[in-house]
Amino acid sequence: MNMNFKTVATMVAISATTAIVSVWGVSKFNAYQQAGIQDPNKLPFNYVGFNNNNTPTVAVDFTPAATTAVPAVVHIKTKTKEKQISNGGSRGRNPFSDFFGEDFGDFFGGGPRVMPEQRASGSGVIITEDGYIVTNNHVIDGSDEINVTLGNKKSYKATLIGADPSTDIAVIKIEAKGLPYLIYGNSDEAKLGQWVLAIGYPLSLDATITAGIISAKSRSIDINRKQSDKPVESFIQTDAAVNPGNSGGALVNTTGELIGINSAIASPTGSYAGYSYAIPVNIVKKVVTDIVKFGTVQRAYIGINFLPENVTDDQKLAYEKEFGISIKEGEGVFVTDVPTNGAASIAGIKKYDIITKIDGIKITSGPELQEQVAKHKPGDKVAITYKRAGKENTVTLTLKNKVGNTDIVKNTSIIEKLGGTFENLDKKIAAANEVEGGVVVKKVGDGLLKKSRMQDGFVIISVNGSEVKSLEELKEILAKIKSGVVRLEGFYPGFEGSYTYPLNLSEE
Repeated sequence: MNMNFKTVATMVAISATTAIVSVWGVSKFNAYQQAGIQDPNKLPFNYVGFNNNNTPTVAVDFTPAATTAVPAVVHIKTKTKEKQISNGGSRGRNPFSDFFGEDFGDFFGGGPRVMPEQRASGSGVIITEDGYIVTNNHVIDGSDEINVTLGNKKSYKATLIGADPSTDIAVIKIEAKGLPYLIYGNSDEAKLGQWVLAIGYPLSLDATITAGIISAKSRSIDINRKQSDKPVESFIQTDAAVNPGNSGGALVNTTGELIGINSAIASPTGSYAGYSYAIPVNIVKKVVTDIVKFGTVQRAYIGINFLPENVTDDQKLAYEKEFGISIKEGEGVFVTDVPTNGAASIAGIKKYDIITKIDGIKITSGPELQEQVAKHKPGDKVAITYKRAGKENTVTLTLKNKVGNTDIVKNTSIIEKLGGTFENLDKKIAAANEVEGGVVVKKVGDGLLKKSRMQDGFVIISVNGSEVKSLEELKEILAKIKSGVVRLEGFYPGFEGSYTYPLNLSEE
């Protein structure tokens, strides 16, 4: 039977529509089936350039780096001499001494006590052929003697050149020539996942090498705050095994270059538990150069306060409420205040700006900012990129020193830092107050003593429990302590009782 044209057209249209719907449905079904399935023919953008375009990977050989670096890493041993300390008892003669001897007073909190000789050890890295060595400040802090043993077993007495508690770096020197030493690398070029070697003298063992990878950069663990009120931390974190005694040793890359000084471990037990931390060599190089050249670190400041690291969600909400702005993690460093006449203020940076780059280097955290600034000295010009109201701007500012100018900061002695006029206690006054000697603060000047509210005429008879009988002894004791909190103990002639004044020698 013949179908008319209208009927045929209708059937063709229905077939075509069915075919189109079927094709569309199949494509949708296939797309659904492919969701979450990787395309083997497509390379994600983050893999571009990976493995040199699929060139077979060559196994890493640590032998050349180890052979090069080990001779330049040394064993440091320190000694603190036995000392007599006061335990806060009476300044007068022990009333029980006629019957039981002078030491009997210890049972009652009076009389002298003796702190036994202290010994410790760590590691160091030779950085010049004529014997300059870098180590940690905490390795040599407070020691009376520093001894260095080289890889060839030769030993030397070392002299302390200078130390910086803020970065935990110290420089010592031995009298020798033609020594092996490590070449500085570039810690800015260190990459996550990069192989590194930690070399030192852990647990009083001989030279020991461990391998690991860089697991993080720009880490702050707030450990330097124990020895400085202005800590600088931007550690390289690795999983190379590091234990007590490794402090001050070398972190090297596979080409044998020094990229860090091992400084700390994160551990609930005090021994290695998975992570170790090294000071980036770019900071080390700057601090060492300043100490050798000027006697003290020429520390530069941008002149801002910024949002601290590791704030809790509640703290972040409180800041956002206070500032009326949304703070995005990893966007940059959020400026909370800009002191007047500081480098940032003069350059036009304002409160609530977000610093994103320094000299073109991306900044996402406080430690990263500290690391970049720590490489500079006052007077250096740096380009600061910041966001304000969503718009990015770049300005050039001149970094300043701690007193707000670009002058060279001189190496101030501890006595100068205290601020005041001192003289030895008169023998007659000493006898009248039943002490062997002491140091009179004739005049309190503009320094740490003024901050402590000490008054003119105070007599210092001990520092941290160590007896002081003369100005020379006071200088020697403070020079050994160098940093941290000290307690000056003594009395005011004519007044009853003893007084103690705590001072933070690390204050700048």
